Amino acid sequence: MATRDWALLIFVGSIWGCSFLFNAILIRELGPIWVAAGRVSIAAIASWVVFFVMRKPLPRDPMLYLKLGLLGVFSYALPFTLFPLGQAHIPSGLTAIINALTPILTVLVAHFWPGGEKAKYNKALGVIAGFAGAALLASPALTGGHAGDQLIGIGFCLLATILYAVTLNVARSFRMVEPTTLATIALTGAAVVSVPVAFAVEGVPHATRPETWAAWLALGLFSTALTFQIMYRLLPRIGATNFASNTFISPVVAIILGVTLLGEIILPVHIAGMLLVFVGLLCIDGRIFKLGRRAPA
Repeated sequence: MATRDWALLIFVGSIWGCSFLFNAILIRELGPIWVAAGRVSIAAIASWVVFFVMRKPLPRDPMLYLKLGLLGVFSYALPFTLFPLGQAHIPSGLTAIINALTPILTVLVAHFWPGGEKAKYNKALGVIAGFAGAALLASPALTGGHAGDQLIGIGFCLLATILYAVTLNVARSFRMVEPTTLATIALTGAAVVSVPVAFAVEGVPHATRPETWAAWLALGLFSTALTFQIMYRLLPRIGATNFASNTFISPVVAIILGVTLLGEIILPVHIAGMLLVFVGLLCIDGRIFKLGRRAPA
């Protein structure tokens, strides 16, 4: 990958790492469906502002609106609901760690996907190293009590991760759609579906704390609208598997935020896990192997 793409990937992973902290704040007052509905609604409004400021033309194909709307439901509305559901049972750092399984699942899906990216040895080694790092990061949380409750939370998060892996590969079929248009219509489809469901299931939302509103805005504007505008520009250039490696960065950021803002304790096993995560990123990028093959001057 180019250095610019590498920098954008790290930036997206870092911002998404913050989203788990925002979710932890939001579920104190809001149900998981409203967390997701507010997130995609704020992001959709922001995306439409960008869309009109940039004077992008509206697509003329009605089927494209339907397809992108469905992509938004499965890429945004459902996973964004499942992660807060999981965070009701497990810590935000562990949620982000489970999200780090996205690259290995994306590699598996892409390998068998029609026209998908075939797994090469460097990517296979990278996802193995990254997954091992994520397992090390998760191990302290899984050794405590309430294992059954944690399994429920892990199950919700795993389902969200599977959806991410599938929809990252589906999104490749929309590579001819302009990125701003793609993100805007997909987020709008997610909002149109999730808001009525939130009213029907959880009723009128009651957010009274300032930090709830701040987290909701940050989650919608930065962790969604901004990052997905970047995502749809990166995907055609670097592919679904490379892009999914940003989820190795998210748990590192989530743990750092937990230590600095929530008073959580970082253990030596966390340091070892973070090192493996970065080794996995280097393997997937492929540069580490090119350095090894370079002939001496």
